[in-house]
Amino acid sequence: MKTSRLGAWIAVIIGALYFLVPLAATVEFSLKKRRGEYSFDAYAVVLQDPRFLQSFSYSISVAIATIVVGVLIAVPTAYVIRLRLPQLRPFVEFVTLLPLVIPAIVIVFGYLRLYNSSSWLPFTSSARATDLLLVFGYATLALPYMYRSVDTGLRAIDVKTLTEAAESLGASWWTILFRVILPNVRVAVLSGAFLTFAIVIGEFTLASLLNRPAFGPYLQNIGANRAYEPSALAIIAFIVTWACMGLIQVIGRGARGSSAGTR
Repeated sequence: MKTSRLGAWIAVIIGALYFLVPLAATVEFSLKKRRGEYSFDAYAVVLQDPRFLQSFSYSISVAIATIVVGVLIAVPTAYVIRLRLPQLRPFVEFVTLLPLVIPAIVIVFGYLRLYNSSSWLPFTSSARATDLLLVFGYATLALPYMYRSVDTGLRAIDVKTLTEAAESLGASWWTILFRVILPNVRVAVLSGAFLTFAIVIGEFTLASLLNRPAFGPYLQNIGANRAYEPSALAIIAFIVTWACMGLIQVIGRGARGSSAGTR
């Protein structure tokens, strides 16, 4: 047992070093904009750039819209598959895995071919329609994570019993879905939501080829023209992403605590 425990600690230490050493090097490099001393000049330049605030706020709004679309797709689908159509489960799981196999550049070129200004549904003819197309594209990329998070949450509850109890009280299908099932898988939905947020914040291909002012293209543009600012941007994005992951734990504990209290 001591040998296995030692091996586990060695694996943890190696993994931590593999993760923390590049991160520490990036932080150290981002502080060296001023020659001969450490400073936060690179962070000041980034935070004072109006394009940073514009691109970051745009990506946040698109991420929120993507999360809403993802929840509206994943929750009803996973619920119906688990309750009514379990025989379709392998097919749905295969479809939801396709975004992991098909590159984002293939998806966006397909969008441009189908929804260009000369097509029957010209999504790219206006900025707002292109924003909507971008949201749908991001929802597609995040579908494997959102669907599996929701499906895992549904496995932890008795969907059939909850549905039958709600139906016996006269609840409609939409009431059951959004007032009975959704609150019980809130932690799973939040996990998928924050993974979706992380994907949207760092995604480059869709936003670049659709010519939208997102954070990913801005990060690439800064990296092509500056030296220290990209490292500062990477650290800022890292902090925001991990703050979102921390919120999963905080909200998840609150949800478990409230459910335990109601029992």
